[in-house]
Amino acid sequence: MKRNILAGIVIAAALLAFGQTARAQDKPVIQLAILLDTSNSMDGLINQAKSQIWKIVNELATAKRGGKQPELFVALYEYGNDGLPAEKGHIRLVLPLTRDLDKVSEELFALQTNGGSEYCGQVIDVATRELAWSKNPKDLKVIVIAGNEPFDQGTVDFRKSCKAAITAGVIINTIHCGSDAEGQKGYWKDGALLADGQYMFIDSNQAVAHVDAPQDAEIARLGVELNETYIPYGNAGVEASERQAVQDSNAVSVAQGSSVNRAVFKASANYRNEAWDLVDAVKSNSVKLDEVKESDLPEEMRKLSPAERKSYLEQRDKKRGEIQEKIRKLDDERKKFVAAKLKEQQNSEAETFDSAMIKALRKQAESRDFKFE
Repeated sequence: MKRNILAGIVIAAALLAFGQTARAQDKPVIQLAILLDTSNSMDGLINQAKSQIWKIVNELATAKRGGKQPELFVALYEYGNDGLPAEKGHIRLVLPLTRDLDKVSEELFALQTNGGSEYCGQVIDVATRELAWSKNPKDLKVIVIAGNEPFDQGTVDFRKSCKAAITAGVIINTIHCGSDAEGQKGYWKDGALLADGQYMFIDSNQAVAHVDAPQDAEIARLGVELNETYIPYGNAGVEASERQAVQDSNAVSVAQGSSVNRAVFKASANYRNEAWDLVDAVKSNSVKLDEVKESDLPEEMRKLSPAERKSYLEQRDKKRGEIQEKIRKLDDERKKFVAAKLKEQQNSEAETFDSAMIKALRKQAESRDFKFE
């Protein structure tokens, strides 16, 4: 009897592990942790990051493995800010790995620079240990660290941190904000090489290039119109809905093209808001409409019958799909226009945060069998 029970436990455990592996392989995952130096000299870097985050995630959203789009997670750390506790190495986990890109944008806009004690080895060590990295070796797991001071500062040896990261399957890409010579002298290239990553150097004060396209204004307008198709519910609904609108405004405020890139991402499958939007929540089976408390519904839905509520939801979903399809078609036209203009210009300007990240991430995603459109 004991043998039978033991055998049953072993079989059950094996089936559970197989099921988890199958699910992991069924849904490809890309996890990106961004580690930003927020010391006094890094205002330009922060501005580039917050203005180009939508361009970067849009690039990743076009990737597919086995014909399936990945689930995209982004985490954010700041380091090198003397306003943060010294006993923690002047490091702060701003956001753990999350699919809520509105929250990532919100936190990027809230970053403030101050002081300057930049411990690259320590922040890499913290991010490697703290974050919930995927166990699937096929998934893309990347840390991107950007800063300008020597890579070997602090009590934690960057060599050990980088080796520990790649042992866990996490690639390290380093972006030195300054010249190539300074970056190599300051061990930024060494850090990347130790963890199968890429070393890059950028001008953090460089204006990010943007090509105006005839489709830009309409794409941006449709991105704002999309917000009307969301139905906030529960305690988190109102706050998250307001965050969505604020991030639209932030995108408009920082750089040409940022609002367009944000609208394009909002039209992608990776922009999902089950936690606060009733349309996404019901579609993903996170909640059942007939089980949602009346007090958690928006005012305009409370007076409706169950059948009318279902119809109301379906109408919003249909409208969203129509707007997203318009944005995607316009973006296809826009990409062709921009590609032709860039070919004419043969632009040779210095790398910026977005171009450096995209170049590295595409190459590394392809090494994990991701294909890009």
